[in-house]
Amino acid sequence: MSIDLTLTGQAKDLGGGFLVSRLLPAASRQSVGPFVFFDHFGPLEVQAGENHDVRPHPHIGLATVTYLFDGAILHRDSLGSVQRIEPGAINWMTAGRGIVHSERAPEDLRDKAYLQHGLQLWAALPQAHEEAAPDFAHTPASDIPVVVSGAAEVRVLIGEAFGQTSPVRTFSKTVYLDIRLAAGSHVDLPPLADELALYGVEGDLAVDGEVLAARTLAILAPSEATRITATEPARFMVLGGDALDGHRFIWWNFVSSRKERIAQAGDDWTAQRMGQVADDKEFIPLPERRL
Repeated sequence: MSIDLTLTGQAKDLGGGFLVSRLLPAASRQSVGPFVFFDHFGPLEVQAGENHDVRPHPHIGLATVTYLFDGAILHRDSLGSVQRIEPGAINWMTAGRGIVHSERAPEDLRDKAYLQHGLQLWAALPQAHEEAAPDFAHTPASDIPVVVSGAAEVRVLIGEAFGQTSPVRTFSKTVYLDIRLAAGSHVDLPPLADELALYGVEGDLAVDGEVLAARTLAILAPSEATRITATEPARFMVLGGDALDGHRFIWWNFVSSRKERIAQAGDDWTAQRMGQVADDKEFIPLPERRL
């Protein structure tokens, strides 16, 4: 594999000065495998008394995939799920026909300074499952397979790789790996999926000899394999899977193969017909601009 396209993130303010780097969707590439959305947040020094709470908001047609390197998030949703998200765990929330959730600072961190750093991706559901029942699945870090391949440490977050299979269940072939490499070492990445990309979290890499700077997403061209070399201590993600089964419309927090379904979700949210997070009266209103 060689690099077919590189994408750099666009700064987005989620409110209150909480900036993220958004890699997907991009003008030149909407998706990689099922992944249609990719945000990298932090590392951010959260001061004591500060918070970057995300109030209750809805989703349809997708699964959110939350992964932390540092910090913690308290997830609550309209199914009644309450889950503290910590580094190394995979949290897969199937929105399907509709779910509402919030992401807030845990109570024990609200009066402390801490580092917040992680990724949130969205996987579009196959058309046959866009209206699936909503669900939330937490897989703790201790249940994620870890493989040592030469000088590489590979955490198989989702899918199959290097002889290991993640326990995370998905609706289509999906690959998501967290790989660490020592300076000067390399790993040979097999063709794990039809569509595959690399994202450098920390440290520069060489992909078949081509330099890839940190915080850059590289879409890989189809090939037999690729050699990834760390020019310094590095950490990177591998993501991809089967290509989407058709175009997806993406607007606000909604993903669907049908434009009219997104319009309906907007009406449902305005009328508060999508459920509520228990004991939380706050919510993010629908933006005025429509798709």
